[in-house]
Amino acid sequence: MSETPAVQVNSLVKDFKGSFGQGLIRAVNKVSFEIAPGEVYGLIGPNGSGKSTTMKALLGLVSPSEGSCAIFGRDSTKVDSRQDVGFLPENPYFYKHLSGEETIRFYGRLCGMKGKALRDRTMELLTLVGLEDARSRRLGGYSKGMLQRIGLAQALVQDPRLLILDEPTAGVDPIGSRQIRDLIFTLKDRGFTVFLCSHLLEQVQEVCDRVGIIHKGSLVREGPLEELISIEDQTEIILRNATPGLLDSIRDLTSREEGVQLIRTGNPRTTLERLFLRETMERDQQEPEELRCEPAGGTETKEGARS
Repeated sequence: MSETPAVQVNSLVKDFKGSFGQGLIRAVNKVSFEIAPGEVYGLIGPNGSGKSTTMKALLGLVSPSEGSCAIFGRDSTKVDSRQDVGFLPENPYFYKHLSGEETIRFYGRLCGMKGKALRDRTMELLTLVGLEDARSRRLGGYSKGMLQRIGLAQALVQDPRLLILDEPTAGVDPIGSRQIRDLIFTLKDRGFTVFLCSHLLEQVQEVCDRVGIIHKGSLVREGPLEELISIEDQTEIILRNATPGLLDSIRDLTSREEGVQLIRTGNPRTTLERLFLRETMERDQQEPEELRCEPAGGTETKEGARS
């Protein structure tokens, strides 16, 4: 029997009412994907592409117009589906007069923890995110990167199996961004499933096992990262100590040339950034297809729903 996916999004559609009689604006158009337990999945797309709306539908914060979302097999519109979920929004708000330790203990109490268990969990999380030395400092004195890390700690208070991160490194300097990236690696090693949205494509390429590219509400590419960035119509051969003459008849000579080692053959890789720009910018240059439902009066409108 196959393992239940951590996340299932099936033919998700989300429409929002337009303003001034514009009818319905389609923010998400028949999006489907799955995330396996223990996997790091990245959803990337331009602003307004529908990625945050997809995330909110998965969290049960908005109701799908069509389709469904499930978390470990449970309908995401049901409250019990969120028991195994930790969430870090793009711009989390914390009480700036609380210390880091007080903040984690506050969220722990909201989850029903108390006493020694709460104290131990608080210190464990502060150590995990590298803030044990700043535990008594008020959040008003934290940097943006430290605030994002305290946000990760609060998302982990209830020890969820799925962690959802919306732009976890937004506004964070390169050092803080690297610390958060390393935290994601640590969480993956501990068996967490991570679903993240990010504009930082290099970071997504570093940490994600699979990636989906969403554009104008539709999932235009999706799959294992290595397959997506593979250039299928090219072949790459890497040699060690190759002579110039060897390049003229590479396949015949490699097995006979002394001291030559065939390191790897296969498809060369593009970057996730180039793939993303190709899949989005080239579509923008084509004749756009409006993703609206029965607009009033036939008036053309631009996509107005922010993801």
